[in-house]
Amino acid sequence: MYIRGDHAELVVGGRLDVRSAADARTALHSAVDDGAGDLVLDLSELDSWDATGLGVIMGAHRRAGRCGRRLVLRGVPPQMQRLLVATRLHRILAIEGGIGVESLPRV
Repeated sequence: MYIRGDHAELVVGGRLDVRSAADARTALHSAVDDGAGDLVLDLSELDSWDATGLGVIMGAHRRAGRCGRRLVLRGVPPQMQRLLVATRLHRILAIEGGIGVESLPRV
């Protein structure tokens, strides 16, 4: 897993899972704490995430809200879009361009 960017936009790539969760949490919390306005999290280079990775993103979302910021997801891969829909988190998280629920393949 890697994260690059600044306090306004971060690109997350690789696997966001239990092994990388602590490092990801630290990077996201620092970005939230050090900036202002929307924090864009570009997930277009993310290969996969597990429940722990999703928890890290939700934690960053909550922290951003407490800091008066908004976490915005960009470039969410289709398989991760399906997970967000299945967990109904697409209704809570800000997703750039939204998720076209009707266009996602049924599983």
